[in-house]
Amino acid sequence: MIKFLRLNQLWQLTLALYHEITREPGVLFWGILFPILISLGLGLAFTKKADVVRKVAVSRSSGISDRGDSELSGFLEKNCIKKQPDSKEDYDWKYDHKDDKLGNTLFLFYEMDWPEAMVMLKRGTVNLILQSNNGKTEYHFDPVNADAELTFRKLRDILGSGAVLNVESNSEIKPLTVTGTRYIDFLVPGLITMGVMMSTMWGISYGIIEKRSKKLLRRLVATPMRKSHFLVALITVRLTMNVVEALILILFTLIIFNIMVQGSISALILMFIAGNMAFAGIAVFVSSHTSNTEVGNGLINAVVMPMVVLSGIFFSYQNFPDWSVKIIKVLPLTLMTDGIRSIFNEGAGYSEVGISILVLSVIGILFFSAGLKIFKWH
Repeated sequence: MIKFLRLNQLWQLTLALYHEITREPGVLFWGILFPILISLGLGLAFTKKADVVRKVAVSRSSGISDRGDSELSGFLEKNCIKKQPDSKEDYDWKYDHKDDKLGNTLFLFYEMDWPEAMVMLKRGTVNLILQSNNGKTEYHFDPVNADAELTFRKLRDILGSGAVLNVESNSEIKPLTVTGTRYIDFLVPGLITMGVMMSTMWGISYGIIEKRSKKLLRRLVATPMRKSHFLVALITVRLTMNVVEALILILFTLIIFNIMVQGSISALILMFIAGNMAFAGIAVFVSSHTSNTEVGNGLINAVVMPMVVLSGIFFSYQNFPDWSVKIIKVLPLTLMTDGIRSIFNEGAGYSEVGISILVLSVIGILFFSAGLKIFKWH
């Protein structure tokens, strides 16, 4: 009898907790539907497609228009399809490589000057640069980038077939190990910006929601403290912590990997502050009303997770479909990451990142103002 009563108590407790969850539609959404949406986003980038697209830069210093019998010239002119003058496509040549066993690969070649090609390489838009030098084909890429090495190996096999000259004896590999072209140079700015977003969103948003759920904010209503003072103090503390964390990361990578800031230091500082403002404003807005930590969890993840996946932190967002790239570029984390990455690796200054600084600052002010207006203590 006692055993039956204990089982019944366990059942009733389980049923009560179940009802507690099901009575919050937001909990069901964030716990069930939201992970499905995230998996859909990841699937767009990583699911195997019928044709894998690989973008390659071709340096204009190769003299494409007036080359004679060079290997690269022969391949582009005889084997590739040249873009039509009235076409809206952004490539200059394309080559569709058929492979029934390993899958088809569509190579898109972009003709550009060497400095432009280096910028595209640093941004992850292309991962390999081709250059013709005295008839030889030179391959410029980061040797520790597995995707770049795979692109090189496929192109080497293709260029060495048909009527094109044998690549084994007529090509050269030019590893790019200079600062700004390595994967670590691509990664570190992304880690800095992701750290700002995570620290700000969870530190401010979840902290406010948790205090509200525990009735701690209710006690502050009786004090002469203003809401704006309370929120600004939270933001100031979080900004200070973010500065310390970013400096430690930069110092560590400077010592270990010889990371360098090639652009304007003052522009970097303003970009960092603008990014903190943007995410602090969003954090205040997200946490301004709810007192349920489960719903708050979901709201924070709704902001954080899509940008972690889409904004080019660990890999270039060029892996996503072209229609989505235009949307991804205007996300706050993308704006901040692209701006800081360009300052680190491309020597950018105010003229290149000024608009991003302004947009991030406006985002922060608007969201903070909206959050302050609807903020409730309990």
